Amino acid sequence: MSSLKAINKEAVIFRMVTAQKMCVHGLKAKDLLRRKGYHVTDNHLTCPEEIAAFKSKHGVQTVPQIFIDDTRVGGFDDLQHFLGIGNRRQDETTYTPVIVLFIIAAAFALNAMFIAKLDVSLTRFLELFISSAMVLLGLQKLQDIDRFATMFLSYDLLAQRWVRYAYFYPFIECGAGILMMTGTLTIISAPITLVAASIGAISVFKAVYVDKRELKCACVGGDSKVPLGFVSLLENVMMVLMAIWMLTNL
Repeated sequence: MSSLKAINKEAVIFRMVTAQKMCVHGLKAKDLLRRKGYHVTDNHLTCPEEIAAFKSKHGVQTVPQIFIDDTRVGGFDDLQHFLGIGNRRQDETTYTPVIVLFIIAAAFALNAMFIAKLDVSLTRFLELFISSAMVLLGLQKLQDIDRFATMFLSYDLLAQRWVRYAYFYPFIECGAGILMMTGTLTIISAPITLVAASIGAISVFKAVYVDKRELKCACVGGDSKVPLGFVSLLENVMMVLMAIWMLTNL
């Protein structure tokens, strides 16, 4: 019923489209309205003079601006609110990034096993899954290593004593993951992983379950909304078990 009602409604967007810049929130608003069944009239503001005149006429500070049935709704966030779509708060946490990363790591592990057509056991799958996850997690941290280090320092016990460790950690994680994946230099990669992951597990346990602190996890980088908690602890425990397994098979 609501979609039939929406199809008869008209929406008008005024958004900036210049040679130097395009208003991406305007594009998102246009797409959202069309998906909700609105007929959209898309107006481009193509120069600074047009943009300034529009803002002055309607008494607004920003574009895009959306009008529905000749009533100004506002910008993209206002449109989401108008349509009853939740807008995630800045301080809201989510496990989605790390869950997606683990799914990708699992898919990679399965793909690698069937391409190689050698060992398709559960043990080999877990080896490839954990090592792939380590590499992917390390790459996420390396996107902005300074922001990662800042977040990592808030809970890692070794990094708090030796700050440079926070900057080395993503390289350790990536390197150890690659070596474990290929089964190369296990005598080096496994002990390093065991030490780093053990410290990580203890640090997370202390911060979350002993000190009862509410922190963001640096596991997927420095701009993460993932809460520090069980998933973070599980990540480190998996790395510990992987390292122990590889050491016992030397």
